[in-house]
Amino acid sequence: MPDLLLELFSEEIPARMQRKAAEDLKKLVTDALVERGLVYEGARAFATPRRLALHVAGLPVRGRDVREERKGPRVGAPDAAVQGFLKAAGLASLDQATIVSDPKKGDSYVAVIEKPGQETIQAIAEIVPAVIRTFPWPKSMRWGKASAAGASLRWVRPLHSILCTFGAETEDPEVVHFDVDGIVSGNVTYGHRFHAPGPITVRRLEDYVASLEKAKVVLDADRRKEIILADARNLAFAQGLDLVEDEGLLEEVAGLVEWPVVLMGSFEERFLDIPGEAIRATIRANQKCFVLRDPAAGNIASRFILVSNLMASDGGAAITAGNGRVVRARLSDAAYFWQTDRGSLPDLDTFKDSAEKLGLDLAKPLDQRMAKLDKLGVVFHAKLGTQGERVQRIAALAKELAPIVGADPAKAERAAKLAKADLPTEMVGEFPELQGLMGRKYAELQGEDASVAAAVEEHYKPLGPSDRVPNDPVSVAVALADKLDTLVGFWAIDEKPTGSKDPYALRRAALGVIRLVVENGVRFPLTQTVKDADLLSFFHDRLKVMLRDQGARHDLVDAVLGEGSSANDDLLLITRRVAALGRFLDTEDGKNLLAGYKRAANILKAEEKKDGEGAFAGAPDLHLIAEAGLIEEKALAVALAQATPKAEAAVAAEDYEGAMAALAELRPAVDAFFDKVTVNDPDPAQRANRLKLLNQLRQATRAVADFDRIAG
Repeated sequence: MPDLLLELFSEEIPARMQRKAAEDLKKLVTDALVERGLVYEGARAFATPRRLALHVAGLPVRGRDVREERKGPRVGAPDAAVQGFLKAAGLASLDQATIVSDPKKGDSYVAVIEKPGQETIQAIAEIVPAVIRTFPWPKSMRWGKASAAGASLRWVRPLHSILCTFGAETEDPEVVHFDVDGIVSGNVTYGHRFHAPGPITVRRLEDYVASLEKAKVVLDADRRKEIILADARNLAFAQGLDLVEDEGLLEEVAGLVEWPVVLMGSFEERFLDIPGEAIRATIRANQKCFVLRDPAAGNIASRFILVSNLMASDGGAAITAGNGRVVRARLSDAAYFWQTDRGSLPDLDTFKDSAEKLGLDLAKPLDQRMAKLDKLGVVFHAKLGTQGERVQRIAALAKELAPIVGADPAKAERAAKLAKADLPTEMVGEFPELQGLMGRKYAELQGEDASVAAAVEEHYKPLGPSDRVPNDPVSVAVALADKLDTLVGFWAIDEKPTGSKDPYALRRAALGVIRLVVENGVRFPLTQTVKDADLLSFFHDRLKVMLRDQGARHDLVDAVLGEGSSANDDLLLITRRVAALGRFLDTEDGKNLLAGYKRAANILKAEEKKDGEGAFAGAPDLHLIAEAGLIEEKALAVALAQATPKAEAAVAAEDYEGAMAALAELRPAVDAFFDKVTVNDPDPAQRANRLKLLNQLRQATRAVADFDRIAG
C-alpha cells in the first residue's frame, strides 16, 4: 500500500520545540486522514534543528465509497419542509428521492446519497496546507514583504521548502502538488547547512533517510542522542573519567545538531575549588556542555564534553579552544560568586532589627543573608506576606513538629531560619536551580550542625513522585513545615488548584507531605495544622492518586476514609489500613465475606426503605433466636459477638492484620446463614430480629472500613 512522506524544511526549529512539534505534525495529519476515512497502518514523525518530517505507511489509494440514507419529511408535508429536505440532501427534485412506507408513521421521503471515495493524493493536498497554516507553534513569526500586511504564513522560523510524496513501494511516488504562500511542494530536501547544503531529490522514506545520512544529517533525534551518549562515554573512558549523565541536557543538545561531533575540552584545576554542583550548573547553562567526574578523586574533573555540529578540518581544536575560553570566563564568575557569598555583607548595622527579630547571628555570613532577605521585604505573595514573615512561620511550625518526627526542636527551628537564606546569595541569583544546595554548603562552612545544614538543602524535597524523600528528622520537620505553610496559606486566601491549573504547585506540596509522613513512618494528625476540611479532602485526593499509582485500588482508599473522621487525618494509618484491606480481599475469606456483606447490605437497604432508616438498630433478641431454633442463625450471632470486639480492639491497637483476621472468622457463619435462614420471615418479630443481626454484621465490618464503598 502507498506511503506518504512529508518534510517541512525551515531556517531553524528551537530544540525545546522539536519533540512536541513532530508529535503535533503526526497527530494533525493522521487525524485529518482518518476523518476522511483514510485509515493507515503506521506513522512516525522526526525532527532536526531544520526540519520536521512525517512518514505515514499503508494508506489506501482512495477512500471508501459512502452510501448514506437520509430520512426526509412525510409525504404530503408542507412545501417548506420538502424544500429544506431537498436542499440538505442535495437533490434537484422529489423525483430523485424514494418513498418508504411505515405501518405506524405512514409514507415518507428518503434520499439515498452516494459519495465516491476521495483520492488519497487529493486529500493530502488539502490536508497538509491546512495543517501548515494552522500549526500550533508556541511562538512563530512572519517574514518577507507580505509580512507587513499581516496576511503571510506564520512559522517558527522562515519556512524554505516542502517535500511531499505519495506512492507504493513498487512504483515511483508522485509529488503531492500544492503551495503554501508561494512555497511549492516537491520532492527535494537539503542536507547539512555547511557540509552538504545542496538540493537532494528523494522518493520515499528509505532513500530519504539514507540520502540525508550521506549529507551529514541524522534524521532520528533518538539516534542522535545515542551517538552523543556513546561517544561522550568513550571519550571520558579514554581519559579515565566518568561522564556525569544528564538526560535533559542530552535531549537539548541532540536538538541543536544534525550531525553530532563529540569533543572534549578542559579548564584550569584551580576552578575545582568551586563546589562541583556550581561548576556543573555553570557549564551546563552557559555552554550546554557535560561535565566529567574523576572516580579516583570522587569529584568533578577539569574536563568537559561539548557537542559540535561540524566535522572541522583541525579535528575540532579551534571549536574546543573557543568553548574552553567561554567556560573559563563563566567559571571565573562562579569563583567570584563563591568567594563573595562566604564574606560579610556591607552595612551590617542596617540588618540588626531583622537579626534580632529572627534570632540570627550577624557574625555568620549565611545569617547575614537571611537578615538581608528580611530587611529587603522580598514578597512571597501579596496576600501571604514577605519571605521573612514566612520564615518566621515555618520556624515556629518546624519547632512544633520536631517532637512528632523525632527531631531536636532547637535544630529544626535553626534550620528553618536558614532554609531560605541562600536566596539572596550571588550564586543562587545566577543559578536558581542551586537554591538549597548552596545553602547547605554555606551552612557547613560556618560550622552549623550537620542535621541543620542537611535540612537547609533537603527542606525542598521531595520535588516530585520520583524524588528522594529526606529521612533525617530535622530535614523532615522543616520540609513538612515548609509545605504545610504553603498549603494552609494558599487555602486561606482561596488560591486552590483548579482543573489542570496549579500555578503554586500545591498538588506537589501535598504529595510531598504525604510521602514525608508515609515513607518515614510518621504518626502525624493533620488536623493539628490543617483546620480546613476542604484541604483535608485535598490531601485524601492526593493520597488516592499516589496509592493508585502504586497499584492500590482507589475504592479501598474510599472504604477506609469512609470509616469515620477520627482516623481520616492520619495519613500513615490510612495507608496501612488500605494495604491490610487489600491483602484481606485478595484471600478467599475476604472475597466471600465481601459477597456476604453486599447481600446483607442490599437486604437492609431494601427493608429500611419500608421501615425507615435506623429501624433495625440495636442488638437482636437472643430469646427470639433461641425460639427459632436455627443453628445457622445462632452461629452467626455467636460469631458476631466474638469477632466484633476482637476487630474493634485490633483497630484500636492499630493491628490491622489482626482486625482482618477477626473479620475472617465471620465468613463461615455468614455463608451458612444465607444458605439456610430466611431473613424476611412471615413472623414480623423474627424478620425484624434477623435484620438486626444483619445490621450487626454491617457495623462489625465498619470497625475496619466502609464495605459499601468497595467494588464487587
